[in-house]
Amino acid sequence: MDALLQRRTVLLGGAALALSGCGPEAADASPDAWANSPFRRISDAEWKRRLGEASWRVLRHEGTEQPFSSPLNDEDRRGVFVCKGCALPLFQSAWKYDSGTGWPSFTRVMQANIGTKTDRLIGIARTEYHCARCLGHQGHLFMDGPPPTGRRYCNNGVALTFQPA
Repeated sequence: MDALLQRRTVLLGGAALALSGCGPEAADASPDAWANSPFRRISDAEWKRRLGEASWRVLRHEGTEQPFSSPLNDEDRRGVFVCKGCALPLFQSAWKYDSGTGWPSFTRVMQANIGTKTDRLIGIARTEYHCARCLGHQGHLFMDGPPPTGRRYCNNGVALTFQPA
């Protein structure tokens, strides 16, 4: 296992997982069905080669793309949004809406396919979510979305791929 992956991933009791990027809190993707995923053994250099600079910076180093820069903001066809790192389905297109924030936003997520942690990078606590299989950073969850969930999964477009139905 390369040093970056060792630093980012800590298995706690074989079930929960924690990422060290913003804090030591455990993610709540348990039981962790993907603990032995080959995606978790890919080196940082290989991720960069596979993903390209922008997606690598977001997925592997918890970056954020510029608002209004993603073509997925205007994607309104039927289909599924999947993790760009490992193609794990995360969102159905019916859950997407225009939040006006400049990032693809969703009211729901395929809950079993994400993990969460508390991110305090900007000085306030936010809920960060990531792909449960490859641990790729996706975005943040806010409780200012529309009914019926009141949730806004604010996702980086470069962290997703759209698969039309």
